[in-house]
This record gives sequence, structure tokens and C-alpha cells, in this order.
Amino acid sequence: MQRRQFTQSLVAASAGLLLAPSSRAVGVQDPMDAKSVTIGCSLGTTGALASLGKELKQGLDAGLAQANAKGIHGREIKLLAMDDGYDAARSEDNVRKLIADANVVSLISCMGTANNQRILPLVDEAQIPYVAPQSGATSLRKAEYRSVFHVRASYTDEAQRLAQKLVSMGITELAVVYQDTAFGREFLADVTKAMAAAKQPAPKAFKLDAQGAQVADVVGKAVAAKPNAVLLGTAGDITATLVNEFKKVSPSTPLAATSVALSGDNLRQLGGKASGIALSMVLPDAARTSYAVVRDYQKAMRALGYQEFSARSFEGYVNARVLAEGLERAGRDLTRAKLRNALAGIRSNDLGGLSIDYASGAPYVGSRFLDLGVMGANGKFVG
Repeated sequence: MQRRQFTQSLVAASAGLLLAPSSRAVGVQDPMDAKSVTIGCSLGTTGALASLGKELKQGLDAGLAQANAKGIHGREIKLLAMDDGYDAARSEDNVRKLIADANVVSLISCMGTANNQRILPLVDEAQIPYVAPQSGATSLRKAEYRSVFHVRASYTDEAQRLAQKLVSMGITELAVVYQDTAFGREFLADVTKAMAAAKQPAPKAFKLDAQGAQVADVVGKAVAAKPNAVLLGTAGDITATLVNEFKKVSPSTPLAATSVALSGDNLRQLGGKASGIALSMVLPDAARTSYAVVRDYQKAMRALGYQEFSARSFEGYVNARVLAEGLERAGRDLTRAKLRNALAGIRSNDLGGLSIDYASGAPYVGSRFLDLGVMGANGKFVG
């Protein structure tokens, strides 16, 4: 090994970010264009989770536009968002193309658990920094993925918080209605584990197919089981369909779900039917302007003409802020490797009431923020 290569390897090892052999590191050290840099994203702006995907992209756009207005080492940050229809194979194809693009310095917020399961090995192979996979699945949080920087708390954290709160209220007979997807199956496992830890009965499980075709039948069976509460392991439009059916069949059945259950559009469509639904939250309420980060988010959204605020667009905005911080720290002579090291060096970075910290090392998880909220009749959190 030549002396220069040996020295570079020692430096990388001391930072805890071992570089792979040169055959795996193609593009990692390539300098980025001095005037602009591209951020890649694969997400479903069509398909089953289109409403969530569109809101996520709005937040990403708002966060990056705000960063461009401030300026980061004279570069314009461009978002290259590719629609995958929430199809994992299309996500993989999109990410292969993004990784091969020499001016794509990072990936951000690709959507879906199954989708990210296909993507992360490619990220690891290419050593391209990847900020905020849009999934809280614990199965994606592996120490060997040293180029991946999660922002949100995990679905396991959410399931535990929901289960613990219900048990503390004396609600122990639970049912879980879940979709037969990677996300839904993992959510069921997380709730089951949380209930076992609390020494309570396992939840009764009711499975929807991946397309959610048999909603009425599944809701009927869940209601017939007479649970104290029903947890929904679903996301997007299918969650709204389930809520409508539960409100029709058994309006008094308490419903609870995760942070990704409902888009802002879903909540507006549900109207008063959303009242009383308990949701876990991995960020502050997007309407709570007592947080500086929320005020900044709303200002950034309005600057692009968006007047509706949602948890999903807020998450996209926060993810963009984290990436922008990494770009600022990486300096003007930008490479993928320098950005990865800069992100790993973020410590107690206060975005305005929300702290991001990657001090724990891989798997990198920046925020442990977790809260619970209850929807009011106006589709907003109560209190």
C-alpha cells in the first residue's frame, strides 16, 4: 500500500468511519461542483402514500430553499426528487441512478420501510451520506450502516410509548390492525414486545392485505373481539379508510396510531371523525409556534406559497435543516466523505427547541424526541 493511501486509512479509522477498499469508494472523494450541488431523493408522490410523499417533499423544498436564501459556501442546493410510486424496486432503481450521478453529494428522506431495506445496502456500498430515511423501522438501524444518519425516533420507541400510556390508563386488552407490509409487521412485533415487557396480554392481531382491500371485514372482526383500544399499523389513505369504518361500526372504540398514520390531507378529509385519535409524535406539533423551529418551518413554507402545515412537511423541513448543517460544516471543498464526517460530528445542535446529536455513533440517530397527542374535532392536536 502506498504511503498516502495508508495515511488516509489511518485518519478514517481514527474517526470511526473506515473507508472501504477503493473499488467500493468510487465517487466518495470526488469534489463537488463549486456552484451547485444536488441532493437525491426517491419517494412516492404517486401511489398508495402519495399524500404523505407530496407533503414530505414540500417540507424538503422549504428547508432547502431557506438554506439557499442564507447561502452555504456559495453553492445552490438542488433537490432531485424521483417518484417511485412507493414501490421498492423502483426506489432501488432510482437510488442506483442517483448514486451514479457525480454531483449528487447525498441522499435524503427516501420513503418506506421495504423501500429503504432495498436502498441501504447500496448506500453502504457507495458510502454516500444518507440523511433521514423516511422510516422509523428498527430493522434499518444497523451499526454497519455508517453513512446513514437517522433523524427521527424509531417505530419501536413509538410503539413502546403508546403501549406504556395505554397500560398506565388501565387499557390492557388491545387489538392491532396492521397492513401486511414490512412496516405493518414490524409495528405488530413492536407492540407485542412492549406489552410483554409490561407483563400484559399480547394484542389480538388483525391483518389487512398490502392493498388494504378487506377493510370492512377486518374492522368487523376487530370490533367483535371487544378490545379496550385499537392500534393501527398503517400509513396514509388506508388509515383514513379504517378510521371511517371504525367510526361507522363502533364510534366509541378508542383508536391510536403512529406518527406516519395520517397525512394533513387525510386529517382534513376526516374532519370531525379524527376527533379522539391518539397519535405518537416524533417532532413537536407543527402548529405549536412556541417552538422556534416551528416558527422557522412555517415561515419557510409560506415563502414557497404553502399555507397548510402538517407533521409530514414539518419532518421534511427538519430533515433538510439537518442536511444543511452538515453541508455548512463540511466546508467549501465538498466531497461525499467530508459531508459524511461532518454529519457524524454534529453534537447537541439546537434547531430551535429540537436537538440533533449524533454523538452515540452508528447507528446514528439524531433525535429521541417523542410525545403523544390527541386529535380534536378540527383535525388539530388538543392542547
